[in-house]
Order: sequence, then structure tokens, then C-alpha cells
Amino acid sequence: MLVIVIEDDKPIANLIKMNLELENFTVEIFSSAESAYTALLELKPDLILLDIMLPGMNGFELQARIKQKNIPVIFITAKNDQADKLMGLKLGADDYITKPFDNRELILRVKAVLRRINNKNMINDTIKLGALKLLKSKHQVLLNEKDLGLTPKEFEILYLLMKNYQQVFSRTQLLNYIWGYDYYGNTRTIDMHIKRLREKLKDYQAIIKTVYGVGYKLDLGKVE
Repeated sequence: MLVIVIEDDKPIANLIKMNLELENFTVEIFSSAESAYTALLELKPDLILLDIMLPGMNGFELQARIKQKNIPVIFITAKNDQADKLMGLKLGADDYITKPFDNRELILRVKAVLRRINNKNMINDTIKLGALKLLKSKHQVLLNEKDLGLTPKEFEILYLLMKNYQQVFSRTQLLNYIWGYDYYGNTRTIDMHIKRLREKLKDYQAIIKTVYGVGYKLDLGKVE
């Protein structure tokens, strides 16, 4: 998943970048709102971390310009004034964190905002994660708007993983959820279905992560 950091303090920007990359995010840094705005015309970030006090155009002005793009925004600023927080939220920001901040808190806030956005995308039986779109009522999954042609069991596995994004499921849990407790097969069944799912996902197959010794989870990571 792509996170854009707009921060003119280079050490802070690099620290944020390092911590996000440790969590498998792809990160692009911009030191001014103007340069970021130009890039946003082409980039499709999943989240923006936006400083308020920037040279030239400030964070509030940039947020007002990009509001219609519906990109999640977390303001990061040294300002702790309640009026600034209210202004940021009024302009459509999803969260607000004040410097200095704990890196763990930043990561938790980023993940919390992304979870909320993903939950909002679960509308009318539709789950959207990056280029993947699952249409539950049609029993169909699209990748870049092209049908993957999944079998019923492949669909159920992917639905479970998408609905519980980043949650790890053991092979036994997947067997129980998808095939039921009275199924007499072994966990190799899961591995074969995961293999076929990855083949159908092609360049996107890396989103199904193997958690060694545990099982599988869905994580967009650096795929996009």
C-alpha cells in the first residue's frame, strides 16, 4: 500500500518512512505541498501523512484542494491548538497526531484509519482492496475489473481473507471455516487451493502471504 508523506523536516520524514517500510508500506516523501499536489495527479496513494506548517502552500490549503479525491489524510504537526485540530477534521482529515509522537502510535493510527476505510468499502456485499474487488452477491472477484474466474472454494477462501484483512488463519482454521468441521481431508487441500489462487492472481499473487509455521493472511504490502 502506498503512503505519501508530506513533511519539510527531512529527519522526521525519513524516520516516518523507515518505520512505515518496516510494516511493508511503500512510501514516497515530498517536502512541499506544491510538489506533492503535482504528483497526486498521477499517484493513487492509500493514505497521506500531511504536515500543516509547510513552505508555500500549507497543509490545510492542500487538504482543501484534494478533498474531492477521497484520499485518507492524517495531519502530523507541531501544533497542539484545538482550533487547528478542528480545522483539520472540518476539512475532511481522518486523524490528527501531534509532534513529538511515538512511532508505534503513528503506525497504529495509520493502520486504524486504513481499517476504517476498508470497512467503508464493504458496501452492498462489495469488498474493495487495492485493485481487487469482491462482489459477494455475484460470487465474483475482479482484479483491475477483470473476472478472476474463481471456483466456489477459491472464492470462499479469498472472501474470508479479504473480509479479515491482515488476520492470519491457520490451515486447520481455513479447513473448518470453508469445508466444515466434518471434513476428513488434510491441510494439503488448503495449500493446493492457495497455489491455484496465486496463479490466478498472477502479478498480484504476493498479496497472499505465507506466515511460516502458522498459515496465511492477506496483505497488500508493497504490491501496489
